[in-house]
Amino acid sequence: MDPALGPPERMAEKRDELTPMMAQYHDLCARYDDAIVLFQVGDFYETFCGAAERTARLLEIALTSREDSTGEYPMAGIPIDNAESYIEELLEAGYRVAVADQVEEPGETSGVVERAVTRVITPGTLTEDELLASDDNNFVAALARERTAGADDELALALLDVSTGDFLATSSTSREAIADEVSRFAPAEAVVGPAAPADVLPENCMVTPYDEGAFDREGAGEKLSTYFRNPDALLASDAEVRACGALLSYAEYVRGGAHEGERGDARDADEDAAANSGGDSRLEYLTHLTRYDPREYLLLDAVALRSLELFEPRAVHGRDEATLVGVLDETASALGGRKLRDWLRRPLLEPDRIEARLDAVEELTSAVQTRERLHDLLRSVYDLERLIGRISRERANARDLRSLRDTLAVVPDVREELADADCDRLQRLHDDLDPLTDVRKLLEDAIDSDPPIEITEGDIIAEGYDEDLDELRRTARAGKQWIDDLEESEAERTGIGSLKVDYNSVHGYYIEVTNPNLDSVPDDYQRRQTLKNSERFVTPELKEREDEIVGAEERADEREYELFCDVRRDIAAEVERVQGLAEALATLDALVSLATAAAQYDYCRPEIRERDGSRTLEIEGGRHPVVERTQESFVPNDARFASDRRLAVITGPNMSGKSTYMRQVAQIVLLAQVGSFVPASAARITPVDRIFTRVGASDDIAGGRSTFMVEMDELATILREADERSLVLLDEVGRGTSTADGMAIAQAITEHLHDEVGATTLFATHHHPLTELADELAAAFTLHFEVEQDDDEVVFHHEIAPGAATGSYGVEVATAAGVPESVVERSRELLADAGEEALESTGEGDQGPDTDSSPAPTHGAETTGTATADGGDIPADVAAELRALDLAHLTPVEALTELDRLKQLLEE
Repeated sequence: MDPALGPPERMAEKRDELTPMMAQYHDLCARYDDAIVLFQVGDFYETFCGAAERTARLLEIALTSREDSTGEYPMAGIPIDNAESYIEELLEAGYRVAVADQVEEPGETSGVVERAVTRVITPGTLTEDELLASDDNNFVAALARERTAGADDELALALLDVSTGDFLATSSTSREAIADEVSRFAPAEAVVGPAAPADVLPENCMVTPYDEGAFDREGAGEKLSTYFRNPDALLASDAEVRACGALLSYAEYVRGGAHEGERGDARDADEDAAANSGGDSRLEYLTHLTRYDPREYLLLDAVALRSLELFEPRAVHGRDEATLVGVLDETASALGGRKLRDWLRRPLLEPDRIEARLDAVEELTSAVQTRERLHDLLRSVYDLERLIGRISRERANARDLRSLRDTLAVVPDVREELADADCDRLQRLHDDLDPLTDVRKLLEDAIDSDPPIEITEGDIIAEGYDEDLDELRRTARAGKQWIDDLEESEAERTGIGSLKVDYNSVHGYYIEVTNPNLDSVPDDYQRRQTLKNSERFVTPELKEREDEIVGAEERADEREYELFCDVRRDIAAEVERVQGLAEALATLDALVSLATAAAQYDYCRPEIRERDGSRTLEIEGGRHPVVERTQESFVPNDARFASDRRLAVITGPNMSGKSTYMRQVAQIVLLAQVGSFVPASAARITPVDRIFTRVGASDDIAGGRSTFMVEMDELATILREADERSLVLLDEVGRGTSTADGMAIAQAITEHLHDEVGATTLFATHHHPLTELADELAAAFTLHFEVEQDDDEVVFHHEIAPGAATGSYGVEVATAAGVPESVVERSRELLADAGEEALESTGEGDQGPDTDSSPAPTHGAETTGTATADGGDIPADVAAELRALDLAHLTPVEALTELDRLKQLLEE
């Protein structure tokens, strides 16, 4: 076991002899044995023993020690005021953190101060702005499995963003479907129920052990019913109830409520820990649970998300903004940024819903002044979802309330901009923008315009809000004015011109007289403090005024804190209205962002066709939305697919644009289904259910899978799950094995996709024989990227055209890459020899140097040997390898070795 976790062994051996404080630490470590306990001692959070040694190394802080009657223990601490930065490092190191705060005032108890864990901080349950890495959602997940007699087991997935209150649930009998949903939302942490498959979670997702009892159907249902009326009507199955109930239980636990450490009944633990923490662990701001069916949205699995670079660049050193969201995100607020990312994760399927968004984007695109004014107004919108979460958790300060007030102040102006909107979507948003006039008035009346961060030290409640507070302030001010006048009057009375009246927190108010003037001190002065060069005095009247001032200030601070808490609770009671406003502002911001991108980058409105069984994918002048932003120029290309023209075999040399072209087609389809304008001069699209990609080389060495095995796994998923409503991108299938094997696999996949699956498919390949196979398939056609060869140089035009490429130009690409000239020349010699021998063996004499131009195997026929000029036969496998030789994907050394091997085989 990690020595940083659980009760320290040295303390456990002497538990009954420990001092009360160290016994507290030991017991909290035992209770929260899956986390590092940060134990408040004064102004620091301390750790002891193994936890101290570990944190000292990780955080690079001093390792000291603390003596106890039972011995000396290592100790390391971090300042409470700067704890978040250290906690972030512990989280990054893979630890959970239990924060044990003092829940009693030291002056109010005669014994040891009571401490309790007030929150457990884990990667998936962060709520502090300092710890949240971005404005995007930060989900914690729960997985539950329901065994069903005579049917497939059901898997349920629940997702909760504790910082915003977003709560989602879904289920499926398909393990792959749940894995896809996990990939879509990328939770940072997950709790897993009995027998649920944790291997559907990504590697970077922390799996947290939790009480199995929390997943019991009865207990989970009761937990849900404390938040939502009739949860059985919200959810579709017992598995979903169990996942959602367990997730709520866990969310309360990390707030300092329910704890599973004793492995007992979760409900008993709820009550016990809530009592210890001194507060209610309920998440009051969690007001909505959304149950969805993955089939309601365009499905993008983890492979597609990576390949299409929606949120992260594929290149190791790629620029962060070189992503689809980086291009589209012109949002002015955190709310809008999260909404836009959610739309990209879950593009729509139904044409009516897509058209409603497109109507709004079109109106905002054409109304330039309205769009720009809205964007400027939305810049003043704070993150209402996280604000109301903090307010409900009683963690908001006065500046948080001021931020809410500032946001509400712009809502009337936003409504005014939408007052004359034409489309239904913008009209509904206008109606949904509740200005919360009563809440705004309360905040304007109650909270000072520039309050401090601390809420216990005064100056947070506005003048005129509370008469009692105003009276206390008047008393304090009057007393201070008397103090200010005292210096002048006493100097005049005593004749001591240098006399001063001042204040400090230790000795209060005093009159200071320098040593040379001590003979002039009146008899009513009472010595308070002696300094090197002066004496400090008080008078009975000054002491009386001091008690009056300090008492008034203390009572004012207490009254302000009381009033602030009342205001905060009143606002928390309006959580649903604030969340409704947040949803409307987020949606509007995302729409304005899409319209801004459309106007800036010259996008067009796509025409969305009904999903009536036929299919249309026609793009005129299409562009890659990300690449065109990173290149000085970009060559647009068309794409035309239909029910009877659905499989394109695309050839051309490396660097000609095949991969870019395929991705841009997929991204244009995706953007259209998001409800965005698209980078094209025109587009007509029938929505697809799913986008599959097999693009680019990757491996999983740690998992024991080679590049070829990863490729085959991805292909297996495509062939198993794709259908006629899918869009499939394939790039260079068959690499990583012999050319004969690769060619055979590529042909078999092409035939299967055409004959059995029927998906709209773009297949980029260097297996040129596939172009002849395409001529035999009724719904297949060929495309190629044209190049121009000038002597030994190749010029890429990046223009797509019908038909097949004349070659792969691998040697020329190697030249452009800087391969040594001697290697390039030798490659040309070997390539020429291989081409001549291939031509002689087929009896053809004028087809150029492309060794891949030999006839492809016919659809469904067996490959036979090839006749030579002297009447002999080239073995069939050698002929197939020669035809499918892929120089563009071989290193120069590999190319030379392969050509030499084939030549030796032919000579033999």
